[in-house]
Amino acid sequence: MRTYLVVVDDSPEAENALRFAARRAVRTGGGVEILALIEPIEFVQWGGVQATIEEEARVKAEAIVAGAAGTLLSESGVTPSIVVKQGDGPKIVRERLADNPDIAALVLGAAASGPPGPLVAHFAGADAGALRVPVMIIPGSLTREDIDRVS
Repeated sequence: MRTYLVVVDDSPEAENALRFAARRAVRTGGGVEILALIEPIEFVQWGGVQATIEEEARVKAEAIVAGAAGTLLSESGVTPSIVVKQGDGPKIVRERLADNPDIAALVLGAAASGPPGPLVAHFAGADAGALRVPVMIIPGSLTREDIDRVS
């Protein structure tokens, strides 16, 4: 099955990327995999404090993914697979692409203004030619209607 890998956070551009991927999945008979990334936590001297910080980050990421999955299901009928990982974003995305041969495209959202986020900058830059799948960058300036029209 053709699967669209979407990296989500709590930004509007991630919502756009998810909408685009869901509509493409419906049109192509594919699926969606939602990936939430948890930034590595810098070392904290007291282990209990660090464990609490890491748990809070995981709970926040899981809430974002649960909300995104609910929206996806209600708007498109697509039930996504969900992955939450902690670590270096580009490395985790490359691992997901290597681990799942059904992934047909990486879908990322770009902010409507300002510099691109780290994943867009990375995968549209130096690493763009090394991927086994196309990268689809969905501009943050697109409206829902624009996304529906182009997807």
